[in-house]
Amino acid sequence: MSRPGFDLFTGSTRSDWVRLRTLIVLRWMAIGGQLAAITAADQIYGIILPLGLCYMAVGASVIANLVSGFVYPENKRLSEAEAMLTLLFDLSQLSFLLYLTGGLTNPFALLILAPVTISASALELRTTLVLGALAVLFTTLFTLVNVPLRLADGVPLRVPVVFEFGFWLAIVIGIVFLGLYSRRIATEMRSMSDALLATQMALAREQKLTDLGGVVAAAAHELGTPLATIKLVSTEMMEELADNPALLEDAKLIRDQADRCRDILRGMGRAGKDDLHLRNAPLESVLREAAEPHMGRGKDIVFTVYAGSGGDAKQPLILRRPEVIHGLRNLIQNAVDFAAGRVWVDGEWTDRLVTVRIVDDGAGYPAQVIGRIGDPFVRSRSTAQDGMTRREYEGMGLGLFIAKTLLERTGAELSFANASDPFLSPDERPERCGAIVELVWKLGEIAAPSQGALGENQPIKG
Repeated sequence: MSRPGFDLFTGSTRSDWVRLRTLIVLRWMAIGGQLAAITAADQIYGIILPLGLCYMAVGASVIANLVSGFVYPENKRLSEAEAMLTLLFDLSQLSFLLYLTGGLTNPFALLILAPVTISASALELRTTLVLGALAVLFTTLFTLVNVPLRLADGVPLRVPVVFEFGFWLAIVIGIVFLGLYSRRIATEMRSMSDALLATQMALAREQKLTDLGGVVAAAAHELGTPLATIKLVSTEMMEELADNPALLEDAKLIRDQADRCRDILRGMGRAGKDDLHLRNAPLESVLREAAEPHMGRGKDIVFTVYAGSGGDAKQPLILRRPEVIHGLRNLIQNAVDFAAGRVWVDGEWTDRLVTVRIVDDGAGYPAQVIGRIGDPFVRSRSTAQDGMTRREYEGMGLGLFIAKTLLERTGAELSFANASDPFLSPDERPERCGAIVELVWKLGEIAAPSQGALGENQPIKG
């Protein structure tokens, strides 16, 4: 989900979201409003305007819209440069019209905010900075130099200088504030959208692996009996063909190949999940399966499972859902990445709850981000520390968000904390001194339903 480098005149993935038709429709609305304002000022209020130049400015927008509508298809999406030039045209046209109609004396000067706000919501930062700077420049120019509005008797319509300065200052502050506000909201929405997409992709990938493992497991389970029969019959044939070396070799070959098929299917089906016997597993087995890809990375992973108050002595059977496996795997990966040498994975169950805690002996979460852990694109450690301790992975800031989202879908409640005070000296810190992630499920949400005989394996639906 990393974003490519941005080039102002080659386009960007963000600007591809802006349709030309959308800007054309907005421009037609602006044209209608401008014509109505000019006509009302002239016919109703008797304000003297340079109508020829005013209608020429509006006509330029009409021509631009007509040309754009005829030249480009309706579904045309603008590149960064095209979107910037389109908004720059609208900004320039509006500024020229305000110059002709009294500058800041015209109450419609507030509309100068529109192009900058659109840019902040849809385009890149540097485009927004360019348009914002030009908007401030144009506002300043038509404040200092403009064609004053005149009433029917020829008297210029003026406002106090203090009021005019205040209006100018309000527009400049509005450009900055609305630009920042719009960009902040749009960025958070895009980040959440990107993060949710990454979550869906991760879940889809895990589901595909689950389905593939299920096919292999079902094949291994169902072919076990035929292969055993082939081996038995071939063994009997070898006994009867002891005096026929040529056929004896063929019988041995059949037996050996049956053994080979059995071994291949056993190895491939080890992680299968669609076999009825493998749709759930004890809590410790699920935790070990989630941690398996990170067991050989030079860090000790210690598993501890125990019954809490009121819990049955026997481990509960946990549903092996892809969300649970992938979410736990991400959390364990994060702990292994930043652990000094050891990670603890604890499982506890009672008659109502199942709790999993993942603790490492690293430096813990930075205090400034611990309250925002789980938000998309928020790193759980500082960049400097990433470079020192996380050499195996180049994080995207999405791992914890994906894990949190997937696990919450299964009913888990997650909490993040540090195991010790970061200001303690190394000698004063306890063994479990790093980051803590605690997951709590209600037993009924994650435990496999009790059942009698499993019955036949069902056909796997592709």
